[in-house]
Amino acid sequence: MDLVFKGKIINALPHKSGVSKSTGNPWEIAEYVIEETEGQYPKKMVFSISGPDRIKNINLQVGEIVEAHFDIDAHEYNGRWFNSVTAFCVDRIGQNAAQQPQQQQAAQPAPQQNAAGGSDNLPF
Repeated sequence: MDLVFKGKIINALPHKSGVSKSTGNPWEIAEYVIEETEGQYPKKMVFSISGPDRIKNINLQVGEIVEAHFDIDAHEYNGRWFNSVTAFCVDRIGQNAAQQPQQQQAAQPAPQQNAAGGSDNLPF
């Protein structure tokens, strides 16, 4: 199931890391707080990104507008249930997306003027 939450990163929580008791492999989790940017009563959500490589590649910063694709799962510990919200893909939107079309437009050549001074794109 692909759930999506669009909003602004308002907080980056301290990373958690350790070594798995069952496998002996190291693990790392980064948690972020995201807040909706639309609506009268914006919702907030804490989500995590697992794995040092994924954390480094996604490289979220406070203030970025993103669209987070995530999974929700629940686990039981000592008779209590807890949800985990884990992002598997984060797309940046807003400033970064707005800059790309401007850069592409700047790279296109300007239309050439014909002998009469017009700038039509007709081949004759």
